[in-house]
Amino acid sequence: MIIIFKIGDLVSRISHNNDVLFKIISISDNTAKLLGVNVRLQADSELNDLVISNNNENDRDIIERNVKDFNFDRANYFYLPGKILHIDGDEDYLDRSMKFYNSIGIKANGLCLKENEISLKINDLIKEYRPDIIVITGHDAYYKKKGNKDNISNYQNSGNFVKAIKEVRKLEKNQDKLIIVAGACQSDYEELIKAGANFASSPKRINIHALDPAIIASSIAFSDKNQSIDIIKLIEKTKYGSDGIGGIITNGTMYVGYPR
Repeated sequence: MIIIFKIGDLVSRISHNNDVLFKIISISDNTAKLLGVNVRLQADSELNDLVISNNNENDRDIIERNVKDFNFDRANYFYLPGKILHIDGDEDYLDRSMKFYNSIGIKANGLCLKENEISLKINDLIKEYRPDIIVITGHDAYYKKKGNKDNISNYQNSGNFVKAIKEVRKLEKNQDKLIIVAGACQSDYEELIKAGANFASSPKRINIHALDPAIIASSIAFSDKNQSIDIIKLIEKTKYGSDGIGGIITNGTMYVGYPR
């Protein structure tokens, strides 16, 4: 039977053991351009390597898990969570992240910028929105065939993320005053951390979940400003744990007041 694919279909790749769920975003000749549904990954595939799939993870479970972590004593205290600026290279992932923030009660501003444009505009955006936490994410990839993982030129967008982080650190050097969550699938973790990110992907150069940067940012936003976060517990909240995300011990950004 001949399967006719169309834009928007959910598919997986036979040659990769159907390991990642994709959405078809364009078709040209016999090739489809694919966008990862649950991981921040882009790919191309011949149509004869694709199969229709409906194995889609529901964000509701992720939201419910995080809401449970943010149940505060509201009888006597009031809470002012940190503000997030989320800059994403992909509009679909940005929209999904903004819905996540809204669902758990986080104030966040979101903008879609191509990865190579972020460093040119980021400081003006920080001055405009005055965030406590900034997320710099989108798409990335480690090209193993080009060489070893210590050469940043062997990555799709890690170099662009590093440039953006360095621009932020020119404006604010203190990593507790402005917290940076940076990277995407397979990013150069060490270089992002050295550039000044508090949290980054990907220690094992693996794919990360579409919501992992938002989960890290929202957890910091809901953590007490006068206390260091439990870094192991925080990283374990992400899809692949310390294989996908790592970072430095950081204070939270939430003020707690009394009386309510």
